Amino acid sequence: MPTLNQIKPLKELNTAGIFLCIARVPETERVIVGSAEAKLFEYDLAADKPEAVAFGEGHSSYINGVAWTPSGIVSGGYDGKLVWWDATTRQAIRTVDDAHSKWIRKVVASPNGKRVVSIADDMQVKLWDAESGALLHAFTDHQAITPHHYPSMLYAAAFSTDGMLLATGDKVGHIAIWNADTAEKIATVESPGMYTWDPRQRRHSIGGIRSLAFSRDNKWLAVGGIGLIENIDHLGGPARVEVFDWKAGKPLPELSDNKHKGLVTQLVFTPDDRWLVTAGGDNAGFITVYDASTWKVAFQDKAHQHIHGFAANDAVDRISTAHHGKLAAWSLSSDA
Repeated sequence: MPTLNQIKPLKELNTAGIFLCIARVPETERVIVGSAEAKLFEYDLAADKPEAVAFGEGHSSYINGVAWTPSGIVSGGYDGKLVWWDATTRQAIRTVDDAHSKWIRKVVASPNGKRVVSIADDMQVKLWDAESGALLHAFTDHQAITPHHYPSMLYAAAFSTDGMLLATGDKVGHIAIWNADTAEKIATVESPGMYTWDPRQRRHSIGGIRSLAFSRDNKWLAVGGIGLIENIDHLGGPARVEVFDWKAGKPLPELSDNKHKGLVTQLVFTPDDRWLVTAGGDNAGFITVYDASTWKVAFQDKAHQHIHGFAANDAVDRISTAHHGKLAAWSLSSDA
């Protein structure tokens, strides 16, 4: 991949919904988005005027996770349900009502689309067969209560590109790395700088691991979240990214982004592992690209709103982002 040095906004679409998650249909510009209104929608961002195509009924509350697989689309939400959808009819074909006992935070498909992982505030990690919906494994290494005696949350999960590894990360900065076939724990790393305890204003613990990504060679694990939060009402903390040589248990220097504040909700390495693309925000949003040869900011751009999620194509030169009342498409490229 050539040197990346610019982000171009390609399309911006104002919508009625508050979009909390997004998945991309491979080799297309079609995206599936989950909303705070308990609905899924499909948009073709290649169209001149993309129109929302609604899915049928399935959830009763916020949809926080959605994944595309060859066997259908899988979504999860605040209601603890996992729902499988026919990608053609957009109707529910399977519902697991008690998939989790608390809020599902994320649903991620393995790279080959044969398995789906769901994580939730019951602190359980569950691996499912994408075609049959069968539960393959249920496991955890995440504590339900924080060190300050408040409920914890399990926010982040990511497969490695070869599908052999799975990483999960929680509110207090604990990350577990698993064999994705056997659910055997392989390693752990800690990122306590992602966690803030506020003993005065709210007596509340906030922050946490919000995104994870393996490098394509599986050497590095990138971790996204937020640094020390001074203004807890407005996510008043610096966007924080850490990278670990996880097999050696060795953290690399923290990646600094002094320009932007808020949560780093998404991470992805480019196919050559040269660049790490990150996104998130507080009230405003951002996309920041780090040069993995130096771990310095290569370039960055603002988004009009906090980015709840993004979906990148395989080349990581096209990104679709989900916002509060907005969808956007971007290109990452060289000006050469």
